[in-house]
Amino acid sequence: MADDTFAPGFVERPWWWEAAPPKPVEAPLPDETDVAIIGGGIAGLSTAIELGRSGVRSLVMDRETIGWGASSRNGGALSGAGSLGRARPDLHKALDAKLLAEMVEEAEASFEEFEALLSREGIDCAYRRCGRFVGAHAPAALEMLARRAEMLNRADPGVATLIPRERIAEELPTERYHGGLAIERAGSLHPALYTQGLAASARRHGATLAGGVSVQGWSRDGSAFVVRTSRGAVRAKHVMVATNGYTGAATQWHRRRLIPVASYMIATEEIGEERVRAVMPRLRVYGDTKKILYYFRPSPDFRRILFGGRASMRDAPVRDGAAWLHRRLIHLLPQLSGTRITHGWKGNVAFAFDFLPHVGVHDGAHYALACNGSGVVTMTHLGRVAARMMLGGDNRASAFTRLPFPTMPFYAGTPWFMPLVTAWYRWKDHRDGWRAPA
Repeated sequence: MADDTFAPGFVERPWWWEAAPPKPVEAPLPDETDVAIIGGGIAGLSTAIELGRSGVRSLVMDRETIGWGASSRNGGALSGAGSLGRARPDLHKALDAKLLAEMVEEAEASFEEFEALLSREGIDCAYRRCGRFVGAHAPAALEMLARRAEMLNRADPGVATLIPRERIAEELPTERYHGGLAIERAGSLHPALYTQGLAASARRHGATLAGGVSVQGWSRDGSAFVVRTSRGAVRAKHVMVATNGYTGAATQWHRRRLIPVASYMIATEEIGEERVRAVMPRLRVYGDTKKILYYFRPSPDFRRILFGGRASMRDAPVRDGAAWLHRRLIHLLPQLSGTRITHGWKGNVAFAFDFLPHVGVHDGAHYALACNGSGVVTMTHLGRVAARMMLGGDNRASAFTRLPFPTMPFYAGTPWFMPLVTAWYRWKDHRDGWRAPA
């Protein structure tokens, strides 16, 4: 019997890696450096670039290959403030109005800053400013999207538009959503090409990149740090933690403030640009308001669909997660019935307990953490913020440095509570009227 889910030759590997697999970097570690950066993803590489532009040496270390984690596995969807605190419908109540306004302004400006970085560094990564559409999974979700539109339009009038249910076919030919929100300051790229572009830029600006290095901890020696690694000790003036969804026991204070969650993705077989445009006429990036959300988009060549979501809050096998996503893709867009998948993969994202990104200093060590499921622009920006802090600071401090970084009692970095949270979220989606296949 033919398999109606998996195409022949299905692989458990990011589709992005077909064009840009992570490249091993076995550079020898220096005895000393100005800044030791732990984590070779977007945040760490962005920090290294900004430091290098000011003549500051950095060493970027990762226990895997540079860019191996979520930086080259994510959906490649970009936004400024459009995803800020998206899991916090009470954001307008939880934060001081002035601080929230500054965060929105900074997040929106970070998108322009991101585009400038691509141009300045010559990073070719299939970038498009295509806009984003967020589907409302229930009528009540439109109220939350209306508040988000107001928040965004206050910073930049006209950037966000509510789409009523009767016009949703302009965005997606589905009956599952009750309307949605279109955000114009948003885009897409090829994340693995972007990460490789950042790595090349960091090296060009003088950074040393070293994969296959496990950081075991550090200690203070006068005004410097001594960082212990699997390949010897390195002396540094500053330490930077940029490990996000892969934060380990060597940085326990940071680990206690992050919730690692596996996110899964699939790539369909090639169906051709005509069929892709039939289901995604504006060729945007897409998401929705569910607790167990979906995110999806056309591939950069418009020949296939890439679809992701939180298939399991446990560490489920990739093939199981891929089959789960495939069923939901067909449920959302029945026009794709019969379409099989060629790739399935997963990677960790990191949530903070307040669902907001964080950058700052603890016990002398800098950090940029908590992408909360939307990290390409955010972590690029926070890496730059961390670098500027080491360089003496900007005239105006980042709003994100003024947030407390919360944890919870008895939490050590292993999210034992996620099955309970998953059940609660699924119940809430079901209560709202969302029905999905088993």
